[in-house]
Amino acid sequence: MKGKTDLLLAWTAGVLMIASLYLVFLFVPTEATMGAVQRIFYFHVPVAWVSFLAMGIVFIGSIGYLWQRDLKWDTLAHAAAETGLVFTTLMLVTGSIWAKPIWGAWWVWEPRLTTALVLWLIYIAYLLVRGYASQESRGARFAAVVGIIGFLDVPIVALAITLWRTQHPSPVIFTGGLAPSMLMTLMVCLTAFTVFYVLLLRIGITQRNSRDELKRIKAEIED
Repeated sequence: MKGKTDLLLAWTAGVLMIASLYLVFLFVPTEATMGAVQRIFYFHVPVAWVSFLAMGIVFIGSIGYLWQRDLKWDTLAHAAAETGLVFTTLMLVTGSIWAKPIWGAWWVWEPRLTTALVLWLIYIAYLLVRGYASQESRGARFAAVVGIIGFLDVPIVALAITLWRTQHPSPVIFTGGLAPSMLMTLMVCLTAFTVFYVLLLRIGITQRNSRDELKRIKAEIED
């Protein structure tokens, strides 16, 4: 059943990704002010959303693990953090690609970018704590604390452009600032990347469960 679900997710993500590429490069009109570089928006926003979603799952999994000490919660949080780091990196990279022609610099130390970089560092810290702990259970506990505290950065990143004066563009998704074709394209891209993330998360959980099972079998053989 799990294999069929993953296959369905893979096909769905593939179809949605192809549809997204068509809409971004062949359907949606070129934005009048920024030109072609604005098309990065349709990739940047979805990967940013997924990076927030991933940290939310890390937060939930971390609370569940500290509360119940059930490894399934730790596995969920760990897999979410690994994939979340990838998408947060993509968020920073796509943002920098957009910034260079628009701002004339790859990076500026403004609130939205700085808090997004902090989120990336939190993901790094979560994984490093696990990797360098003397015991796996201790690493899981320390990482859970990092995951819970680190989630506080997500609303700060999301609200940075309203809390502080910033160079980052103002919100346009929920303010009617997008033409219908642009909004539709963005929604398809958001759905595509979300489905793709769910697939990667499930694969990560499966891999970690397989690793833990192999360790258990190895321990039984050695005993």
